[in-house]
Amino acid sequence: MATANIREVAHRAGVSVSTVSNVLNRPLTVAPATRQRVLAAIEELGYVRNDSARQLRAGRSRTIAIVVMDIGNPFFTDVVRGAERAAEERGAMVIVCNSGDSSERERRHLELLEEQRVQGILITPLHDGVAPARDGRESPLAQIIERGTPVVLVDRESGRHNRCSVAVHDVLGGRLAGEHLVEQRHRRIAFVGGPFSIRQVAERHRGLSEAVAERGGPGAELSVFTTDALTAEAGRTAGEEIAALPAAQRPTAVFCANDLLALGVLQVMTMHELAVPRDMAIVGYDDIEFAGSAAVPLSSIRQPRAQLGRAAAQLLLEEIYAGAEHQHRNVVFKPELVVRRSSSEPHRRRLAGRPGPRQAMGPRTEE
Repeated sequence: MATANIREVAHRAGVSVSTVSNVLNRPLTVAPATRQRVLAAIEELGYVRNDSARQLRAGRSRTIAIVVMDIGNPFFTDVVRGAERAAEERGAMVIVCNSGDSSERERRHLELLEEQRVQGILITPLHDGVAPARDGRESPLAQIIERGTPVVLVDRESGRHNRCSVAVHDVLGGRLAGEHLVEQRHRRIAFVGGPFSIRQVAERHRGLSEAVAERGGPGAELSVFTTDALTAEAGRTAGEEIAALPAAQRPTAVFCANDLLALGVLQVMTMHELAVPRDMAIVGYDDIEFAGSAAVPLSSIRQPRAQLGRAAAQLLLEEIYAGAEHQHRNVVFKPELVVRRSSSEPHRRRLAGRPGPRQAMGPRTEE
Protein backbone atom coordinates (compact mmCIF):
# COMPACT_ATOMS: atom_id res chain seq x y z
CA MET A 1 0.00 0.00 0.00
CA ALA A 2 1.44 3.36 -1.11
CA THR A 3 2.03 6.02 1.52
CA ALA A 4 -0.28 9.02 1.28
CA ASN A 5 1.30 12.29 0.19
CA ILE A 6 0.79 15.84 1.41
CA ARG A 7 -1.49 16.72 -1.54
CA GLU A 8 -3.86 13.90 -0.63
CA VAL A 9 -3.96 15.16 2.95
CA ALA A 10 -4.76 18.68 1.71
CA HIS A 11 -7.54 17.36 -0.53
CA ARG A 12 -9.09 15.28 2.28
CA ALA A 13 -9.03 18.24 4.71
CA GLY A 14 -10.23 20.74 2.09
CA VAL A 15 -7.24 23.02 2.54
CA SER A 16 -4.17 24.06 0.58
CA VAL A 17 -0.84 22.21 0.65
CA SER A 18 0.74 25.22 2.37
CA THR A 19 -1.82 24.98 5.18
CA VAL A 20 -0.89 21.31 5.76
CA SER A 21 2.76 22.35 5.82
CA ASN A 22 1.98 25.03 8.40
CA VAL A 23 0.16 22.50 10.58
CA LEU A 24 3.23 20.26 10.50
CA ASN A 25 5.84 22.96 11.01
CA ARG A 26 4.12 26.05 12.47
CA PRO A 27 0.88 24.77 14.02
CA LEU A 28 0.18 27.91 16.03
CA THR A 29 -0.23 29.91 12.79
CA VAL A 30 -3.28 27.81 11.80
CA ALA A 31 -6.78 28.27 13.24
CA PRO A 32 -7.65 25.49 15.75
CA ALA A 33 -10.63 24.16 13.75
CA THR A 34 -8.58 23.99 10.53
CA ARG A 35 -5.69 22.40 12.40
CA GLN A 36 -7.99 19.68 13.74
CA ARG A 37 -9.32 18.91 10.24
CA VAL A 38 -5.79 18.53 8.91
CA LEU A 39 -4.69 16.31 11.82
CA ALA A 40 -7.77 14.13 11.34
CA ALA A 41 -6.94 13.74 7.63
CA ILE A 42 -3.34 12.83 8.49
CA GLU A 43 -4.56 10.13 10.86
CA GLU A 44 -7.18 8.75 8.44
CA LEU A 45 -4.70 8.50 5.57
CA GLY A 46 -1.76 7.33 7.68
CA TYR A 47 0.39 10.12 6.28
CA VAL A 48 4.06 10.18 7.38
CA ARG A 49 5.95 13.29 6.38
CA ASN A 50 9.27 12.93 4.56
CA ASP A 51 11.39 14.70 7.14
CA SER A 52 14.66 13.88 5.38
CA ALA A 53 13.49 15.71 2.24
CA ARG A 54 12.42 18.71 4.32
CA GLN A 55 15.77 18.75 6.06
CA LEU A 56 17.62 18.44 2.76
CA ARG A 57 15.79 21.50 1.44
CA ALA A 58 16.66 23.37 4.62
CA GLY A 59 20.30 22.33 4.33
CA ARG A 60 20.45 20.72 7.77
CA SER A 61 19.20 17.68 9.67
CA ARG A 62 18.05 17.02 13.21
CA THR A 63 20.80 14.46 13.62
CA ILE A 64 24.04 14.59 15.58
CA ALA A 65 26.73 11.93 15.51
CA ILE A 66 29.08 10.43 18.05
CA VAL A 67 32.29 8.71 16.96
CA VAL A 68 33.84 6.44 19.61
CA MET A 69 37.03 4.39 19.65
CA ASP A 70 35.49 1.04 20.66
CA ILE A 71 31.74 0.52 20.95
CA GLY A 72 32.47 -2.90 22.49
CA ASN A 73 33.85 -1.14 25.58
CA PRO A 74 31.00 -0.61 28.11
CA PHE A 75 32.52 2.77 28.97
CA PHE A 76 31.58 4.13 25.55
CA THR A 77 28.17 2.45 25.66
CA ASP A 78 27.32 4.49 28.74
CA VAL A 79 28.74 7.68 27.20
CA VAL A 80 26.47 7.17 24.17
CA ARG A 81 23.43 6.64 26.41
CA GLY A 82 24.10 9.94 28.15
CA ALA A 83 24.42 11.73 24.81
CA GLU A 84 21.20 10.17 23.52
CA ARG A 85 19.20 11.37 26.51
CA ALA A 86 20.37 14.95 26.04
CA ALA A 87 19.69 14.83 22.30
CA GLU A 88 16.19 13.40 22.73
CA GLU A 89 15.29 16.29 25.02
CA ARG A 90 16.00 18.64 22.11
CA GLY A 91 14.23 16.51 19.49
CA ALA A 92 17.47 15.31 17.90
CA MET A 93 18.65 11.82 16.99
CA VAL A 94 22.12 10.36 17.54
CA ILE A 95 24.06 8.32 14.98
CA VAL A 96 26.75 6.13 16.56
CA CYS A 97 29.97 5.43 14.63
CA ASN A 98 32.72 3.07 15.79
CA SER A 99 36.25 3.90 14.66
CA GLY A 100 37.48 0.54 15.99
CA ASP A 101 40.87 2.02 16.93
CA SER A 102 41.46 2.74 13.22
CA SER A 103 42.51 6.19 12.01
CA GLU A 104 41.32 5.32 8.50
CA ARG A 105 37.86 4.30 9.71
CA GLU A 106 37.67 7.47 11.78
CA ARG A 107 38.50 9.55 8.70
CA ARG A 108 35.85 7.76 6.56
CA HIS A 109 33.20 8.24 9.24
CA LEU A 110 33.92 11.97 9.41
CA GLU A 111 33.71 12.34 5.64
CA LEU A 112 30.37 10.51 5.45
CA LEU A 113 28.91 12.43 8.38
CA GLU A 114 29.79 15.74 6.76
CA GLU A 115 28.23 14.56 3.49
CA GLN A 116 25.05 13.66 5.39
CA ARG A 117 24.93 17.21 6.79
CA VAL A 118 24.70 16.16 10.43
CA GLN A 119 24.13 19.11 12.74
CA GLY A 120 27.25 18.38 14.77
CA ILE A 121 29.72 15.71 15.84
CA LEU A 122 30.81 14.34 19.20
CA ILE A 123 34.08 12.45 18.96
CA THR A 124 36.74 10.72 20.99
CA PRO A 125 39.58 11.12 18.48
CA LEU A 126 41.89 8.15 18.21
CA HIS A 127 45.01 10.26 18.52
CA ASP A 128 45.21 14.04 18.62
CA GLY A 129 42.57 14.28 15.96
CA VAL A 130 42.72 18.06 15.68
CA ALA A 131 46.50 18.41 15.29
CA PRO A 132 48.11 18.88 11.86
CA ALA A 133 49.33 15.72 10.15
CA ARG A 134 53.05 15.05 9.75
CA ASP A 135 52.95 16.41 6.20
CA GLY A 136 51.67 19.72 7.58
CA ARG A 137 48.11 19.36 6.29
CA GLU A 138 45.21 19.86 8.65
CA SER A 139 43.53 16.76 10.00
CA PRO A 140 40.07 15.78 8.66
CA LEU A 141 38.52 16.79 11.98
CA ALA A 142 40.17 20.22 11.93
CA GLN A 143 38.96 20.73 8.35
CA ILE A 144 35.38 19.86 9.32
CA ILE A 145 35.51 22.37 12.18
CA GLU A 146 36.93 25.02 9.81
CA ARG A 147 34.07 24.41 7.36
CA GLY A 148 31.55 25.16 10.09
CA THR A 149 30.34 21.85 11.53
CA PRO A 150 30.19 22.09 15.34
CA VAL A 151 32.41 19.51 17.07
CA VAL A 152 32.81 18.60 20.75
CA LEU A 153 35.65 16.39 21.94
CA VAL A 154 34.57 13.66 24.37
CA ASP A 155 36.88 12.18 27.01
CA ARG A 156 39.59 14.45 25.68
CA GLU A 157 40.64 17.96 26.70
CA SER A 158 40.68 20.35 23.77
CA GLY A 159 43.45 22.65 24.94
CA ARG A 160 42.07 25.25 22.55
CA HIS A 161 39.48 28.01 22.75
CA ASN A 162 37.78 27.40 19.40
CA ARG A 163 36.04 24.15 20.33
CA CYS A 164 34.32 22.56 23.32
CA SER A 165 35.47 19.46 25.12
CA VAL A 166 34.37 17.23 27.99
CA ALA A 167 36.94 15.09 29.78
CA VAL A 168 38.02 13.51 33.04
CA HIS A 169 41.23 14.51 34.84
CA ASP A 170 43.15 11.35 33.88
CA VAL A 171 46.42 12.37 35.54
CA LEU A 172 44.53 12.69 38.81
CA GLY A 173 42.96 9.28 38.21
CA GLY A 174 46.38 7.71 37.83
CA ARG A 175 47.56 9.45 40.99
CA LEU A 176 44.60 8.14 42.98
CA ALA A 177 45.41 4.59 41.91
CA GLY A 178 49.12 5.01 42.70
CA GLU A 179 48.54 6.57 46.10
CA HIS A 180 46.12 3.81 47.03
CA LEU A 181 48.55 1.05 46.07
CA VAL A 182 51.46 2.73 47.89
CA GLU A 183 49.28 3.08 50.98
CA GLN A 184 48.66 -0.66 50.75
CA ARG A 185 52.47 -1.00 51.11
CA HIS A 186 53.17 -2.12 47.55
CA ARG A 187 56.66 -1.31 46.27
CA ARG A 188 56.70 -3.26 42.98
CA ILE A 189 53.89 -1.74 40.94
CA ALA A 190 53.16 -2.32 37.26
CA PHE A 191 51.21 -0.31 34.71
CA VAL A 192 49.34 -2.21 31.98
CA GLY A 193 48.07 -0.22 29.00
CA GLY A 194 48.66 1.14 25.56
CA PRO A 195 49.24 2.31 23.00
CA PHE A 196 50.72 5.43 24.57
CA SER A 197 49.69 7.48 21.53
CA ILE A 198 46.24 7.51 23.18
CA ARG A 199 46.40 10.52 25.45
CA GLN A 200 44.22 9.00 28.16
CA VAL A 201 46.63 6.08 28.50
CA ALA A 202 49.66 8.34 28.67
CA GLU A 203 48.07 10.61 31.28
CA ARG A 204 46.93 7.74 33.50
CA HIS A 205 50.46 6.34 33.40
CA ARG A 206 51.86 9.78 34.19
CA GLY A 207 49.65 10.12 37.26
CA LEU A 208 50.68 6.68 38.52
CA SER A 209 54.38 7.48 37.96
CA GLU A 210 54.11 10.74 39.89
CA ALA A 211 52.38 9.05 42.82
CA VAL A 212 54.92 6.23 43.03
CA ALA A 213 57.85 8.67 42.78
CA GLU A 214 56.45 10.97 45.46
CA ARG A 215 54.89 8.46 47.84
CA GLY A 216 56.63 5.16 47.15
CA GLY A 217 59.78 5.86 49.11
CA PRO A 218 63.18 4.17 48.66
CA GLY A 219 63.13 1.00 46.62
CA ALA A 220 59.78 1.65 44.94
CA GLU A 221 59.70 0.21 41.42
CA LEU A 222 57.40 0.93 38.51
CA SER A 223 57.34 -1.37 35.49
CA VAL A 224 55.32 -1.00 32.30
CA PHE A 225 53.65 -3.74 30.25
CA THR A 226 52.58 -2.06 27.02
CA THR A 227 49.53 -3.35 25.16
CA ASP A 228 48.46 -2.70 21.58
CA ALA A 229 44.79 -2.40 22.53
CA LEU A 230 42.54 -1.69 25.50
CA THR A 231 40.75 -5.04 25.51
CA ALA A 232 40.37 -7.98 27.87
CA GLU A 233 42.44 -10.08 25.45
CA ALA A 234 45.30 -7.59 25.64
CA GLY A 235 44.97 -7.73 29.43
CA ARG A 236 45.27 -11.51 29.37
CA THR A 237 48.43 -11.26 27.25
CA ALA A 238 50.00 -8.79 29.69
CA GLY A 239 48.83 -10.93 32.61
CA GLU A 240 50.67 -13.94 31.20
CA GLU A 241 53.88 -11.89 30.98
CA ILE A 242 53.50 -10.82 34.60
CA ALA A 243 52.64 -14.30 35.88
CA ALA A 244 55.69 -15.76 34.11
CA LEU A 245 58.12 -13.60 36.08
CA PRO A 246 59.97 -15.10 39.07
CA ALA A 247 58.13 -14.38 42.31
CA ALA A 248 60.96 -12.15 43.57
CA GLN A 249 60.69 -9.95 40.46
CA ARG A 250 56.96 -10.08 39.90
CA PRO A 251 54.98 -6.90 40.67
CA THR A 252 52.72 -7.18 43.69
CA ALA A 253 50.25 -4.65 42.29
CA VAL A 254 48.96 -3.75 38.82
CA PHE A 255 47.18 -0.61 37.66
CA CYS A 256 45.47 -1.02 34.30
CA ALA A 257 44.52 1.76 31.87
CA ASN A 258 40.93 0.50 31.79
CA ASP A 259 38.70 -2.13 33.37
CA LEU A 260 38.73 -4.50 30.38
CA LEU A 261 42.50 -4.83 30.70
CA ALA A 262 42.15 -5.30 34.46
CA LEU A 263 39.54 -8.04 34.04
CA GLY A 264 41.88 -9.83 31.61
CA VAL A 265 44.76 -9.62 34.11
CA LEU A 266 42.47 -10.83 36.89
CA GLN A 267 41.43 -13.85 34.83
CA VAL A 268 45.06 -14.87 34.24
CA MET A 269 46.02 -14.43 37.91
CA THR A 270 43.15 -16.75 38.84
CA MET A 271 44.24 -19.31 36.25
CA HIS A 272 47.78 -19.31 37.68
CA GLU A 273 46.43 -19.60 41.22
CA LEU A 274 47.86 -16.25 42.24
CA ALA A 275 45.56 -14.90 44.95
CA VAL A 276 44.08 -11.45 44.42
CA PRO A 277 44.86 -9.22 46.29
CA ARG A 278 47.25 -11.21 48.52
CA ASP A 279 49.69 -12.12 45.73
CA MET A 280 48.62 -9.49 43.23
CA ALA A 281 46.52 -6.36 43.81
CA ILE A 282 44.67 -5.02 40.76
CA VAL A 283 43.11 -1.62 40.06
CA GLY A 284 41.27 -0.76 36.84
CA TYR A 285 39.90 2.44 35.31
CA ASP A 286 36.33 3.46 34.29
CA ASP A 287 34.37 1.44 36.89
CA ILE A 288 32.17 -0.23 34.28
CA GLU A 289 29.23 -2.29 35.49
CA PHE A 290 31.19 -5.56 35.26
CA ALA A 291 33.90 -4.28 37.63
CA GLY A 292 31.86 -4.72 40.79
CA SER A 293 30.41 -8.07 39.73
CA ALA A 294 33.71 -9.81 38.86
CA ALA A 295 34.65 -13.01 40.70
CA VAL A 296 36.95 -10.80 42.74
CA PRO A 297 35.22 -7.38 42.77
CA LEU A 298 37.51 -4.97 40.98
CA SER A 299 38.82 -1.72 42.45
CA SER A 300 38.60 0.99 39.83
CA ILE A 301 38.86 4.69 39.09
CA ARG A 302 35.27 5.76 38.45
CA GLN A 303 34.44 8.09 35.59
CA PRO A 304 30.99 9.73 35.30
CA ARG A 305 30.36 8.00 31.99
CA ALA A 306 26.77 9.01 31.27
CA GLN A 307 27.47 12.53 32.53
CA LEU A 308 30.34 12.82 30.05
CA GLY A 309 28.04 11.99 27.14
CA ARG A 310 25.21 14.15 28.39
CA ALA A 311 27.43 17.19 29.02
CA ALA A 312 29.09 16.82 25.61
CA ALA A 313 25.76 16.60 23.78
CA GLN A 314 24.42 19.61 25.67
CA LEU A 315 27.47 21.67 24.67
CA LEU A 316 27.10 20.58 21.05
CA LEU A 317 23.40 21.44 20.92
CA GLU A 318 24.09 24.81 22.57
CA GLU A 319 26.61 25.58 19.83
CA ILE A 320 24.25 24.39 17.09
CA TYR A 321 21.38 26.64 18.18
CA ALA A 322 23.34 29.62 19.52
CA GLY A 323 25.68 29.90 16.54
CA ALA A 324 28.22 32.71 16.79
CA GLU A 325 26.96 33.67 20.25
CA HIS A 326 28.08 30.33 21.70
CA GLN A 327 30.91 30.45 24.22
CA HIS A 328 33.25 27.45 23.94
CA ARG A 329 33.93 25.63 27.21
CA ASN A 330 36.25 22.85 28.33
CA VAL A 331 34.55 20.83 31.08
CA VAL A 332 36.74 18.56 33.21
CA PHE A 333 35.26 16.07 35.68
CA LYS A 334 37.24 14.69 38.61
CA PRO A 335 37.52 10.89 38.93
CA GLU A 336 36.91 8.90 42.11
CA LEU A 337 38.69 5.86 43.54
CA VAL A 338 36.34 2.97 44.27
CA VAL A 339 38.07 0.40 46.51
CA ARG A 340 36.94 -3.21 46.29
CA ARG A 341 38.48 -6.55 47.20
CA SER A 342 40.91 -6.76 44.24
CA SER A 343 43.24 -4.23 45.88
CA SER A 344 42.46 -4.33 49.58
CA GLU A 345 41.93 -7.11 52.09
CA PRO A 346 38.62 -6.69 53.95
CA HIS A 347 40.25 -5.53 57.19
CA ARG A 348 42.28 -2.91 55.28
CA ARG A 349 39.44 -1.40 53.27
CA ARG A 350 38.65 2.25 53.68
CA LEU A 351 35.19 3.40 54.61
CA ALA A 352 33.09 4.63 51.71
CA GLY A 353 32.54 8.36 51.69
CA ARG A 354 35.87 9.28 53.27
CA PRO A 355 36.49 12.98 52.59
CA GLY A 356 39.57 14.13 50.75
CA PRO A 357 41.00 14.06 47.23
CA ARG A 358 39.50 10.66 46.41
CA GLN A 359 36.00 12.11 46.29
CA ALA A 360 34.65 13.23 42.93
CA MET A 361 34.08 16.97 43.27
CA GLY A 362 32.13 17.50 40.05
CA PRO A 363 33.29 19.22 36.88
CA ARG A 364 35.32 22.35 36.51
CA THR A 365 34.79 24.51 33.47
CA GLU A 366 37.36 26.49 31.54
CA GLU A 367 36.15 29.14 29.16
